Amino acid sequence: MPGKTPGMHEKTALTQDAASYDAWYDSPRGRWIGTTEFAQLATALDARACETLLDVGCGTGWFTRRFARRGLAVTGLDIRGDWLSFARAQPGPAAQWVAGDARALPFADAGFDHVVSIAALCFISDERQAVAEIVRVTRRRFAIGWLNRTSLLYRAKGRHGGQGAYRGARWHDAGEVKALFSGMAVRELCIRSAVFLPSAGPMARLAERMLPRTLPLGALIVACGEKRR
Repeated sequence: MPGKTPGMHEKTALTQDAASYDAWYDSPRGRWIGTTEFAQLATALDARACETLLDVGCGTGWFTRRFARRGLAVTGLDIRGDWLSFARAQPGPAAQWVAGDARALPFADAGFDHVVSIAALCFISDERQAVAEIVRVTRRRFAIGWLNRTSLLYRAKGRHGGQGAYRGARWHDAGEVKALFSGMAVRELCIRSAVFLPSAGPMARLAERMLPRTLPLGALIVACGEKRR
């Protein structure tokens, strides 16, 4: 997990530099954390090549580009134009980059087969409205990640208003995340988590292989499910 250097969820901090954030994923620690999170999201979505995917709060597009490399037709949305400019300049498969607000997505109902969001909603007001918008534009499956209040990362970086890039973030437990979907057209909602030990050292890697993904103690807690038709 990140400290004061660019890290897992620091794309959500408005003061974070896009190039520095993206470059962090080239470090051994960043690569392991990013790959671990991406594997969790990809498993939750079970998306197939040529299907469409929207990444809400895409930041520099690090995750978006990896979905594109799996053959998905991807769109990244973020409210920050400078971060989108950085995303557009990166090499890789074709992608669409759109400026917009998660609380009012500029897309049609059921416009994407899959929608993903990685620890972006916890930095905006009215998370439930953003969740409703994600559900609205989803045709098949969604996976939304939040910062987990029952994680070691919260104890290190989230208490007393948060430190560094986590200042002002809302941290949730599994019950609170599930409650955000109350009354919405979803089914088979489940909670998974990833990055149990934020050190990313040998013990962290071993724990990640051994602990069940359904244990809601990882730094990234993911709600995934299907759109009810």
